[in-house]
Amino acid sequence: MRQDPPTVFIVDDDEAVRGSMKLLLKTLGLATQAFASAQEFLATFNKDRAGCLLLDIRMPGMSGLELQEELNDRGAMLPIIFITGHGDVPMAVEAMQCGAMDFLQKPFRDQDLLDRITKALEKDRAGRDVLGNRERIGVRIATLTPREREVMTLVTQGKANKVIAADLNLSQRTVEIHRAHVMEKMGANSLAHLVRMVIEVQ
Repeated sequence: MRQDPPTVFIVDDDEAVRGSMKLLLKTLGLATQAFASAQEFLATFNKDRAGCLLLDIRMPGMSGLELQEELNDRGAMLPIIFITGHGDVPMAVEAMQCGAMDFLQKPFRDQDLLDRITKALEKDRAGRDVLGNRERIGVRIATLTPREREVMTLVTQGKANKVIAADLNLSQRTVEIHRAHVMEKMGANSLAHLVRMVIEVQ
Protein backbone atom coordinates (compact mmCIF):
# COMPACT_ATOMS: atom_id res chain seq x y z
CA MET A 1 0.00 0.00 0.00
CA ARG A 2 1.45 3.36 -1.03
CA GLN A 3 1.86 5.75 1.88
CA ASP A 4 1.04 9.41 1.27
CA PRO A 5 3.84 11.74 2.37
CA PRO A 6 3.19 13.59 5.65
CA THR A 7 1.05 16.63 4.92
CA VAL A 8 1.02 19.99 6.68
CA PHE A 9 -2.65 20.93 6.87
CA ILE A 10 -3.35 24.67 7.13
CA VAL A 11 -6.74 25.85 8.41
CA ASP A 12 -7.05 29.65 8.41
CA ASP A 13 -9.83 31.92 7.19
CA ASP A 14 -7.29 34.53 6.01
CA GLU A 15 -6.44 33.84 2.37
CA ALA A 16 -3.17 35.83 2.50
CA VAL A 17 -1.95 33.82 5.52
CA ARG A 18 -2.85 30.53 3.82
CA GLY A 19 -1.06 31.58 0.66
CA SER A 20 2.15 32.72 2.35
CA MET A 21 2.36 29.59 4.54
CA LYS A 22 1.78 27.31 1.55
CA LEU A 23 4.48 29.12 -0.40
CA LEU A 24 6.97 28.87 2.47
CA LEU A 25 6.35 25.16 3.00
CA LYS A 26 6.46 24.43 -0.72
CA THR A 27 9.99 25.84 -0.92
CA LEU A 28 10.98 23.15 1.61
CA GLY A 29 9.33 20.42 -0.42
CA LEU A 30 6.64 19.78 2.22
CA ALA A 31 3.24 18.55 1.07
CA THR A 32 0.57 21.04 2.12
CA GLN A 33 -3.19 21.38 1.96
CA ALA A 34 -4.97 24.60 2.90
CA PHE A 35 -8.56 25.10 4.03
CA ALA A 36 -10.54 28.31 4.61
CA SER A 37 -12.64 26.84 7.42
CA ALA A 38 -12.78 24.06 10.00
CA GLN A 39 -15.83 22.58 8.24
CA GLU A 40 -13.95 22.44 4.93
CA PHE A 41 -11.08 20.59 6.63
CA LEU A 42 -13.41 18.11 8.35
CA ALA A 43 -15.11 17.29 5.07
CA THR A 44 -11.92 15.68 3.76
CA PHE A 45 -10.38 14.63 7.10
CA ASN A 46 -8.92 11.12 7.31
CA LYS A 47 -7.32 10.21 10.66
CA ASP A 48 -4.93 7.77 8.97
CA ARG A 49 -3.17 10.55 7.06
CA ALA A 50 0.14 11.52 8.59
CA GLY A 51 1.24 15.10 9.13
CA CYS A 52 0.42 18.03 11.38
CA LEU A 53 -2.16 20.80 11.56
CA LEU A 54 -1.54 24.56 11.56
CA LEU A 55 -4.75 25.94 12.96
CA ASP A 56 -5.99 29.50 13.40
CA ILE A 57 -7.54 29.80 16.84
CA ARG A 58 -10.16 32.43 15.89
CA MET A 59 -12.32 31.72 12.84
CA PRO A 60 -15.92 32.45 11.88
CA GLY A 61 -18.20 29.43 12.20
CA MET A 62 -16.31 26.67 13.94
CA SER A 63 -13.35 28.03 15.94
CA GLY A 64 -9.95 26.39 16.13
CA LEU A 65 -10.71 25.19 19.67
CA GLU A 66 -14.00 23.62 18.53
CA LEU A 67 -12.20 21.88 15.67
CA GLN A 68 -9.61 20.55 18.13
CA GLU A 69 -12.42 19.19 20.32
CA GLU A 70 -14.04 17.51 17.31
CA LEU A 71 -10.72 15.93 16.27
CA ASN A 72 -10.18 14.66 19.82
CA ASP A 73 -13.65 13.07 19.69
CA ARG A 74 -12.72 11.38 16.42
CA GLY A 75 -9.54 9.91 17.89
CA ALA A 76 -7.26 12.01 15.67
CA MET A 77 -3.58 12.05 16.52
CA LEU A 78 -2.44 14.91 14.25
CA PRO A 79 -0.21 17.27 16.28
CA ILE A 80 -1.79 20.73 16.31
CA ILE A 81 0.11 24.01 16.21
CA PHE A 82 -2.23 26.91 16.91
CA ILE A 83 -1.69 30.25 15.17
CA THR A 84 -2.87 32.99 17.50
CA GLY A 85 -3.38 36.72 17.31
CA HIS A 86 -2.61 39.22 20.04
CA GLY A 87 -4.67 38.59 23.15
CA ASP A 88 -5.36 34.93 22.37
CA VAL A 89 -2.77 33.56 24.79
CA PRO A 90 -5.35 32.38 27.41
CA MET A 91 -7.17 30.51 24.63
CA ALA A 92 -3.86 29.04 23.45
CA VAL A 93 -3.12 27.82 26.98
CA GLU A 94 -6.55 26.13 27.04
CA ALA A 95 -5.74 24.53 23.68
CA MET A 96 -2.44 23.19 25.06
CA GLN A 97 -4.31 21.68 28.02
CA CYS A 98 -6.56 19.88 25.53
CA GLY A 99 -3.56 18.33 23.80
CA ALA A 100 -2.32 20.92 21.29
CA MET A 101 1.39 20.64 20.69
CA ASP A 102 2.34 24.30 20.47
CA PHE A 103 1.14 27.78 19.60
CA LEU A 104 2.65 30.64 17.64
CA GLN A 105 1.71 34.26 18.04
CA LYS A 106 1.31 36.43 14.93
CA PRO A 107 3.46 37.90 13.55
CA PHE A 108 5.98 35.06 13.77
CA ARG A 109 9.34 34.35 12.16
CA ASP A 110 9.35 31.79 9.36
CA GLN A 111 12.09 29.86 11.14
CA ASP A 112 10.01 29.55 14.32
CA LEU A 113 7.15 28.10 12.31
CA LEU A 114 9.44 25.67 10.47
CA ASP A 115 11.06 24.50 13.72
CA ARG A 116 7.67 23.73 15.21
CA ILE A 117 6.47 21.96 12.05
CA THR A 118 9.61 19.78 12.02
CA LYS A 119 9.00 18.82 15.66
CA ALA A 120 5.31 18.15 15.02
CA LEU A 121 6.04 15.87 12.03
CA GLU A 122 8.60 13.95 14.10
CA LYS A 123 6.08 13.54 16.92
CA ASP A 124 3.42 12.33 14.47
CA ARG A 125 5.79 9.78 12.90
CA ALA A 126 6.89 8.44 16.30
CA GLY A 127 3.25 8.13 17.42
CA ARG A 128 2.25 6.28 14.26
CA ASP A 129 5.22 3.89 14.57
CA VAL A 130 4.08 2.89 18.06
CA LEU A 131 0.51 2.55 16.84
CA GLY A 132 1.65 0.34 13.97
CA ASN A 133 3.56 -1.86 16.39
CA ARG A 134 0.64 -2.01 18.82
CA GLU A 135 -1.67 -3.13 16.04
CA ARG A 136 0.78 -5.82 14.90
CA ILE A 137 1.27 -7.02 18.48
CA GLY A 138 -2.52 -7.06 18.98
CA VAL A 139 -2.94 -9.24 15.87
CA ARG A 140 -0.35 -11.71 17.24
CA ILE A 141 -1.98 -11.83 20.68
CA ALA A 142 -5.30 -12.64 18.98
CA THR A 143 -3.75 -15.86 17.61
CA LEU A 144 -3.05 -17.20 21.12
CA THR A 145 -5.38 -19.69 22.79
CA PRO A 146 -6.87 -18.68 26.17
CA ARG A 147 -4.42 -21.02 27.92
CA GLU A 148 -1.45 -19.56 26.00
CA ARG A 149 -2.54 -16.07 27.06
CA GLU A 150 -2.61 -17.17 30.70
CA VAL A 151 0.88 -18.64 30.37
CA MET A 152 2.14 -15.47 28.62
CA THR A 153 0.77 -13.26 31.41
CA LEU A 154 2.54 -15.32 34.08
CA VAL A 155 5.77 -15.63 32.06
CA THR A 156 5.95 -11.87 31.58
CA GLN A 157 5.44 -11.40 35.33
CA GLY A 158 8.73 -13.27 35.74
CA LYS A 159 7.32 -16.53 37.11
CA ALA A 160 9.28 -19.76 36.57
CA ASN A 161 7.76 -22.67 34.62
CA LYS A 162 7.28 -24.80 37.74
CA VAL A 163 5.47 -21.94 39.55
CA ILE A 164 3.22 -21.42 36.49
CA ALA A 165 2.55 -25.19 36.41
CA ALA A 166 1.44 -25.10 40.06
CA ASP A 167 -0.65 -21.92 39.54
CA LEU A 168 -2.50 -23.36 36.52
CA ASN A 169 -2.59 -26.96 37.76
CA LEU A 170 -0.62 -28.20 34.73
CA SER A 171 2.48 -30.33 34.30
CA GLN A 172 5.74 -28.42 33.86
CA ARG A 173 6.17 -30.03 30.42
CA THR A 174 2.76 -28.66 29.30
CA VAL A 175 3.77 -25.18 30.46
CA GLU A 176 7.02 -25.47 28.47
CA ILE A 177 5.06 -26.38 25.32
CA HIS A 178 2.62 -23.48 25.81
CA ARG A 179 5.54 -21.14 26.44
CA ALA A 180 7.28 -22.25 23.23
CA HIS A 181 4.02 -21.68 21.28
CA VAL A 182 3.67 -18.18 22.80
CA MET A 183 7.24 -17.23 21.81
CA GLU A 184 6.69 -18.55 18.27
CA LYS A 185 3.28 -16.95 17.69
CA MET A 186 4.39 -13.61 19.16
CA GLY A 187 7.62 -13.60 17.14
CA ALA A 188 9.54 -12.90 20.35
CA ASN A 189 13.28 -13.56 20.23
CA SER A 190 13.73 -13.40 24.02
CA LEU A 191 11.76 -13.09 27.24
CA ALA A 192 12.73 -9.39 27.41
CA HIS A 193 11.36 -8.89 23.89
CA LEU A 194 8.09 -10.59 24.89
CA VAL A 195 7.80 -8.39 28.01
CA ARG A 196 8.34 -5.24 25.87
CA MET A 197 5.57 -6.31 23.49
CA VAL A 198 3.10 -6.94 26.31
CA ILE A 199 3.92 -3.56 27.89
CA GLU A 200 3.46 -1.89 24.46
CA VAL A 201 -0.21 -2.91 24.25
CA GLN A 202 -1.21 -2.25 27.87
